[in-house]
Amino acid sequence: MTKDVNVNIAKLQKEIAEKLGLASENVIFDFTNIDNVVKLDLITINPRHEQSFLYHTEKGIDKLETLKKMLEYVLINNKEENHYTVQWIKNGEANLHTSYFRAKNIYEALDKFYYNRELNTYVVFSITLNPVA
Repeated sequence: MTKDVNVNIAKLQKEIAEKLGLASENVIFDFTNIDNVVKLDLITINPRHEQSFLYHTEKGIDKLETLKKMLEYVLINNKEENHYTVQWIKNGEANLHTSYFRAKNIYEALDKFYYNRELNTYVVFSITLNPVA
């Protein structure tokens, strides 16, 4: 008996959220289909300061393959990336916030921070490469 593909998609999405240690309402799976390639932007929402950030992007032939690649990234590949701490403030607010990113380099960390944001709306005070433990 073949399972409904949507059931498999839902299970993978739940597993990814669990492996990230996040509630399902704090994880967004943003799928787009361009030229028969499915792109998945995994977005996380920080409940403390209610801001969303890009966690990672994967591409595949369909949603199921793309989610499997994302799960593999969450379980294995992201451990090989650098860890960055970004201190920032939103214009018009008084609170300094701290967010954490995994990225290949500082530019990718900033791209994840500024994903779907206006550059002029936020001020980054510092970005630090965290030491490897």
